[in-house]
Parts: sequence; structure tokens; C-alpha cells
Amino acid sequence: MVQTLRFLLGDQLSLNISSLKDIDPAKDIVLMAEVRSETTYVKHHKKKIAFLFSAMRHHAEVLKKRGIKVDYINLDNPDNSQSLRGELVRAVKRHKPQQIVVTEAGEWRLHEDMQEWGKDCGKPVGIRTDDRFFCSKSRFDDWADSQKQLRMEFFYRQMRRQTGYLMEGDQPAGGRWNYDHDNRNALPESVTPPEIREFTPDSITQDVLKLVGKHCHDHFGTLEPFRLAVTRSQALAVLRHFLKECLPHFGDYQDAMAEDERFLYHSLISMHLNCGLLDPAEVCDRVAEEYMAGRVALNNAEGFIRQILGWREYVRGIYFREMPGYAERNYFSAKRKLPGFYWTAKTDMNCLRNAIEQTRDDAYAHHIQRLMVTGNFAMLAGVLPEAICEWYLIVYADAYEWVELPNTLGMSQFADGGLLGSKPYAASGNYINKMSDYCQNCRYKVMVKNGPDACPFNYLYWDFLLRNSDKLRQNARLKFPYKSLEKMSPDKIARIRSDSKRFLESI
Repeated sequence: MVQTLRFLLGDQLSLNISSLKDIDPAKDIVLMAEVRSETTYVKHHKKKIAFLFSAMRHHAEVLKKRGIKVDYINLDNPDNSQSLRGELVRAVKRHKPQQIVVTEAGEWRLHEDMQEWGKDCGKPVGIRTDDRFFCSKSRFDDWADSQKQLRMEFFYRQMRRQTGYLMEGDQPAGGRWNYDHDNRNALPESVTPPEIREFTPDSITQDVLKLVGKHCHDHFGTLEPFRLAVTRSQALAVLRHFLKECLPHFGDYQDAMAEDERFLYHSLISMHLNCGLLDPAEVCDRVAEEYMAGRVALNNAEGFIRQILGWREYVRGIYFREMPGYAERNYFSAKRKLPGFYWTAKTDMNCLRNAIEQTRDDAYAHHIQRLMVTGNFAMLAGVLPEAICEWYLIVYADAYEWVELPNTLGMSQFADGGLLGSKPYAASGNYINKMSDYCQNCRYKVMVKNGPDACPFNYLYWDFLLRNSDKLRQNARLKFPYKSLEKMSPDKIARIRSDSKRFLESI
């Protein structure tokens, strides 16, 4: 007789996940299931699906080697109901467990659905807290309730004090909390980033690639070449490679973009963190150790730890605090459809073409490409937030709604009206030219402000400020741009509006 059926979701591939902590291999069984509903609630990138299915299958093998019984349902199993709830109901009928245990879901849609699983199964479902995060939901709410504004920087400082990372007593190492100002260098031509750590697909992954190619052939993105880490040991190898080869320059060039360097000095571990193959604490521990050992400068270690201890924890707290209504926010009342080139990469704007081609091929782009290229353009163009949020959720292998939605809707699109950010991350072509070499090979001219040869970011930036002046003019951080607008001649403003109208109608 099965005592406990433990249902493990595809982003819970951690051996220390709360649903497994008291497992009795003699009496319990783990259920894992590949289901179509999880691949098509949005039509995820082929590589993301292949990555997760391969990681799930490898994780199941690890559990079996530890003497744990695993009931694994493949996508093409003829009896597969193709939904998580349906597979749980079928498993209860097969195994007749006395109880069911799960770890809470990371996405709101599953969080809500999970509340009903017990009714359908006729068995109690124990939903346990996901304790793989530094900050619990309740602790985040306590912090948020004490704040006038929910700024990440102040949350991050509290987390530094709580964990002790990069602290000297009760003060930050080096005397400063944040070294972001030091981490805004473009990549010099003389600097060549290291090669990424790649892996050859084994037989399990090859089977998954065939499966995804058959069932998800109409999804976005390329499936091969496939070189991603799909096991914990491989993910640890990626982490070691980052610590040795990339972390010493991570902060220096974390905001840089380069046409022929897709990965630069970034870690490429976000997909492994978000599915559970790596633990955020072990990652931060290792980065802090590199600083303490004198192998990396403080700005590099702090810049990376801030992304995990700060932003990652912060956006999860915001997500669960503000859902479900958060997803519907649209501060600028934007309603333009997502341009077709977000799917085809067929655009003369070299920065967008590069970022989208990389996204198509790798299911990856780093945070500045997402924020200041694809995200910046969508906001300036007035794209419906729901549409650009869905695109981000579809195209990236590390995208789950809890991390994607606040980053996109709040930080990238300012569609929450400033809950996350103190100002919109709006920029003209000058920013992209400063931080990349994209403009050198672009059909448009970044130094030209108006007309058919001008960089579209230039006039769209001012048009965005003009369109939304009633909501942004009083923003203290936009004081200087609006002063510049006041000095512009009526003819200059008319050309901005005309160029923007012409361009936006063309897409």
C-alpha cells in the first residue's frame, strides 16, 4: 500500500524540495508527468520544453538510483490526460495512496488550480511551502507593509543584513550597498569573452528532442543545436565555469551588448535556478566565497548577488502579493499589437534583429537585451502589456510567470504605474549605441534624429514622452527630458509625431 503520493512539478527538480523532505522510499511514490497543457497554455519555445522534459527525465533517474519509486508519465503515453490535475487523478486510482503531498506552485494559474486537486482526487492534498527562496511570502508581505514605496533597493539591503552576504558587521562590504554605477561599461574591442560551457545530448535528451520536434513543431524557436545542461551535475559545471571564467568581469560588462558575443560574461544559470537544479543559496555562497578569497572584485560579486538575492526574491514577492489583478495592469492604456518581427526577426533595426535572432536560437537573451532593446521598443511603441508579457513567457527557457511578469509588466513596461520602478526604462538610440556595437551595422543612423534614415528609437522616445506627458511630467526622474521637450520648437515636435506615426503604421 502506498502511504504518500508525492507529486513533483517540472520546476521542482530539487532533491531537497519540501514535498520530498520526509519521504519513505518503502511506502511512498513520486509522480512526475509531461503534459501538453503545460506546453501550450502559452506555446513555449521548443528549446524550453526540451530542456525541462530532459531535466525531468534525468531527475527521475536520480531519484530511482536513491531507491525512490517514480511513476513517470511521458508526453506520448496513450493514456496521458495531458493535464497535471488529470494525471494526479489517474495516479490516485492506480496507487490508492492514503494522502497526497505537493510543494506549492510557482505560477498563479497552478496555485489556484492546486486548491481544487483534493476534491477531484477524493484524498487530502497537503500543499507545502516552497522553501527554496531566501524570503518567504509572509516575510515579504511584512516588509512591504512597512514601506511607503516597494523599492527593490531597500528590500535588497534587508536581505543582505538577513543573510550576511558581503557584509562587514552591520555595514556593507566596501561601504556601499550597490555598485551598479560601476557596472555600465561597454565591451571593448580588445576584450574577448570566454566560450560557454556546452554539453552533448545523451540518449535521454535525444529522445526528448525527437518528441518535442514531433509534438511542438509549430512552436517558436529552433530546437537544435541543443547544448544546454540538463542535470544537476551539468548545471554545477556551468556554475563552476561562470565562477572561474566569467565572474571576474561579470559586473564590469553586465550591461554591455555585442553583435558577435551573445553571452558575454553572464552566468547562464537562470534556467537551472528556476527549475531547481541549482539552489540560490549555494550560488550566492560560491560567489561570496570568490570575493572573500580575493579572486573577484567587489563590484562583480555584488552585481551578481543583487540579481539573485535582490531582484529574483523581490519580483517573486511582488508577484504573489499583487496577483491576480497585477497581470491586467496597463498604466499607459497601450493597445498596439505585438509587431510581427518579434516572431520573425525580420526588421532593419539591427539591435532588435540580433536580440530576437538570439532568442529564437538559444531561448535566451541577457537582461539588458530584454529590458533596453525588446522591452524598451515595446513600451515606446505602445504595445499592449499583455502581448509583450506573453511573448517573454513563451520565448525564454528561464521564464515562469512569477519571475517574468513583474520584470516585464513592471520594470520593462512601467505598466504597473511605478510599483516596481521609480521611472520608465525608456531610452533613445543613444543608450544602445553607448552600450553596444549594434548601431555600427544598422540600416538606420543613430545620430540622425528625424526622417526615414533616423534610428526609430530616437523619435519614438520623444513621442512616448509626449503621448504620456499627463502621467509622467511630474516624475522627478524625468525632469530633464521634459525640460528639453519644452524647449523644442513646434516644428521639431511635429516631425517627432510624424516620424513616429509613419514608422508605427509601417509595422
